Amino acid sequence: QVQLVESGGGLVQAGGSLRLSCVASGNIFTINAMGWYRWYRQAPGKQRELVAVISSSGITNYTDSVKGRFTISRDNAKNTMYLQMNSLNAGDTAVYYCNAQHRFTHLDYWGQGTQVTVSS
Repeated sequence: QVQLVESGGGLVQAGGSLRLSCVASGNIFTINAMGWYRWYRQAPGKQRELVAVISSSGITNYTDSVKGRFTISRDNAKNTMYLQMNSLNAGDTAVYYCNAQHRFTHLDYWGQGTQVTVSS
């Protein structure tokens, strides 16, 4: 089993920055078999939205609304993924979830979410 735990959320003023972290723990063999890591977010009353992805080799992609402002990264030695969020605006307010997908079984693992609130 693998557990994902997010941290780093909070309340920030518009224009500010936050860095989210997602730490994977548990079965080391399963952790090492993870392929894609993703950040999702869900705002009140809205569907969960894919924000950013990163492959095991470091290939990244972002949803258009965060391009140029957010940066996804991962430290495989620390089993940790990050989301650096700059120039935050009210539209970024949401619960942010990390997700990891096993590269062979395609099983998804989810964190419990961390709240990001941007005040305007």
